[in-house]
Amino acid sequence: MSEFGRLELPSEVVSSEFMTMEGKQFSTSRGHVIYVKDVVERYGPDPLRYFICAAGPEAQDADFTWAEFVQRNNSELVAGWGNLVNRTANMIHKNFGEIPSPGELDDVDRAVLEQVRGGFATVGSLIERNRLKAALTETMRLVGEANRYVTVTEPFKLKGDDQRERLATVLHTLAQCVVDLNTMMAPFVPFSANLVHEVMGGEGEFMPMPVAKEVTDLDDGRPYRIITGEYSNTPCWQPRDITPGTPVAKPKPAFKKFDPSVVDEELERMNASA
Repeated sequence: MSEFGRLELPSEVVSSEFMTMEGKQFSTSRGHVIYVKDVVERYGPDPLRYFICAAGPEAQDADFTWAEFVQRNNSELVAGWGNLVNRTANMIHKNFGEIPSPGELDDVDRAVLEQVRGGFATVGSLIERNRLKAALTETMRLVGEANRYVTVTEPFKLKGDDQRERLATVLHTLAQCVVDLNTMMAPFVPFSANLVHEVMGGEGEFMPMPVAKEVTDLDDGRPYRIITGEYSNTPCWQPRDITPGTPVAKPKPAFKKFDPSVVDEELERMNASA
């Protein structure tokens, strides 16, 4: 034990294969490169994080293309996860203004809750083994199950006074699915996880954010910047029961759809710097 605490040595080395860009090797001298700072400024951090986790070179070489980057963002992150979050919050806000108390659950309600909550074991096991691609694939499969639940139960058709309790039950079930899925999505899209947390009536920061900090070298006193953070409040990897009565405001989209023109713009920008 030193003055800096106990040193935990690594027990496993995580590596990956190579990633190319538009079929070619990355090269800063030839302008065939993606600068993270530029991508984050134009598109935000989570779409790039999502792409690398979903299609990166985990076990074999992979190719980054702007067409696939846009396609995965729009059809998976936005149309899949973002759509589930947005329509769940919209229906809750429009019909109740708060997370409603459920009535008696039907088999279809219990089935989707069981599937989503089972994801903590399956997805968590995959993350523990550093199989991030498979973990994200399984999480998005559960997002698809929750979207199918909306299709089957059709809460948007439950408009009568005699259907009010059933509507409350379906929307309560959906809210619970979204909150639990947000915990599972957080390792892959942590910035958006904070937005989803807010959309569902959560308060405070859900996922702790990294910070850039200037430190001093212990040997020569040279100052330099590091990325660090306080992560002791990271949410536990487990289901978190929602609270009926939690206000849900009209949601702001947590994810942005990219125009297809992004592909040509980025390819032109890349060719211009070559």
